[in-house]
Amino acid sequence: MLKTIILGLSFSLTIFAAQAQETLTELKKQTCQDFTNVDIRKLRSKETINLCQFTNKPLLIVNTASNCGFTPQFKDLEALYKQYQNKGLMILGFPSDDFFQEENDEEATAKVCFVNYGVTFPMFATSEVRGSNANVIFKHLNEKTSSPNWNFYKYLVSADRETIIRFNSRVKPSSEELINAIENVLALN
Repeated sequence: MLKTIILGLSFSLTIFAAQAQETLTELKKQTCQDFTNVDIRKLRSKETINLCQFTNKPLLIVNTASNCGFTPQFKDLEALYKQYQNKGLMILGFPSDDFFQEENDEEATAKVCFVNYGVTFPMFATSEVRGSNANVIFKHLNEKTSSPNWNFYKYLVSADRETIIRFNSRVKPSSEELINAIENVLALN
């Protein structure tokens, strides 16, 4: 009898915790009314995340590719992430084959990102970043600035989502130009 009561309480608490988490997620979505209110599938995963979880944080959004001359920028992007993550900066990577330099399967893309370069910032499933089929994040970025002309374009988005600064592939993540822009955006936070 006691065992049945304990199992019943345990089951009820599990359901309550799941419902509370669902309610919290829904509240976050309701308070986030910008272009980041979207669920995007993580790289080589069935899991999706809603980018509203990064509300009130500046974003550095990068279109990436595994077989590009700029691919080694992953190393400096990871260093930036480690340096500025605790100050609020989120880096988000969007692999794309728009320039025909991405792997054909996500396992190979994930290996380049996570194994070869040790990336710990969020990476998402391969998607288009240009044209009418661009993912919803890049549709917004493209409307506000312009489409990336190559891999490893970087878009620095302010925490209030009002300012977007675009950097081309040649601007290294470790460049003074990008670091100054990041520090300026963080100072506004």
